[in-house]
Amino acid sequence: MYDGLYRPHALPLARVRRRRFAVRVAATFASLSATVLTAGCGPSGSATSAAERADGPRSSTAKGFPVTIDNCGVRTTYEKPPSRVVTIHQHPAELMLSLGLKDRMVGTAFPDSAVLPSLRKDYASVPQLSARAPSFEKVLEAEPDFVYGGYSSAFDEKEGRSRKAFADAGIDTYLNREYCGAKNVTMRDTYAEIRTIGKIFGVSERADALVSDLRGRVAKASAAVQGEPDVPVFVYDSGDKSAFTAGGKGLGTQLIHQAGGRNVFADLDDVFGDVSWEQVVDRRPEVIAIYDYAGDKSVEQKKRYLLSQPALADVPAIKHKRFVVLPLTATLVGVRSAYAAEGLARGLHPESFK
Repeated sequence: MYDGLYRPHALPLARVRRRRFAVRVAATFASLSATVLTAGCGPSGSATSAAERADGPRSSTAKGFPVTIDNCGVRTTYEKPPSRVVTIHQHPAELMLSLGLKDRMVGTAFPDSAVLPSLRKDYASVPQLSARAPSFEKVLEAEPDFVYGGYSSAFDEKEGRSRKAFADAGIDTYLNREYCGAKNVTMRDTYAEIRTIGKIFGVSERADALVSDLRGRVAKASAAVQGEPDVPVFVYDSGDKSAFTAGGKGLGTQLIHQAGGRNVFADLDDVFGDVSWEQVVDRRPEVIAIYDYAGDKSVEQKKRYLLSQPALADVPAIKHKRFVVLPLTATLVGVRSAYAAEGLARGLHPESFK
């Protein structure tokens, strides 16, 4: 599975610290200058951010703070909500935007699929730091106080982006809970992730409302196919000599089930794994779900490959050319899975939506 790996040259930490110190000095000077310029202007001359207007001023006395969060072995206490956020990978960015936190975002990186239509305008308004994983220095240039990573590679120690390196630079970090070592990932993790981010940013009510909306979307899709027989589904991520597929421990398997399907490799005791083509033939899937993501072959290339294999000719999904497409981001802990539920259900049970 694609994991956002990228290997730019990492800068020595000493140089990074010097740069960070210089940035902070400059920021402090600018802040003092602004104070002098606005002194005596009264309330009409004070600057108030959109976030402060919406949620109150960010201070150590902000409602609900301090907040302490344990995340993948890193314990962080937030005295106030973060105000300058860089997201690495797309699903954290979409989650932030879905919580109405665009005003806190100063950079995104590594989009790996088309952005949700409802979020495209906001996503485009946030500077993209890199089409791939940004270098440590590139992240620091955005002057964040919080970095939110989607895959474990966001904090790749070999690339100089470890969570400790960010902490040494005075920057808090958070890693998507899917990469905290859990043996099984479900929609409960998605809802917990949303609520945790909502707590960190002081927008718990928004988080609860978002969770309620997403639950409703999934329930609506499931209700539409209730009573229908489960459709056997084979997930094709990649591979030619063998097939790299979704196992029973990932969110993708639960999503297929909620859409009225059954992952034919749900007995694979992992999130992902390799299986032989002979196994695929033996399990006779009626639909093939193709995972779509940047850095891999296109969906059409994957279809052509599968349709061209003589060994697969008698597989029902191949004979009837029944494919559904799932953006990889829809199978990760984030907002996408709920949005994908209806589309997947339509692909598995089209007759239920006529």
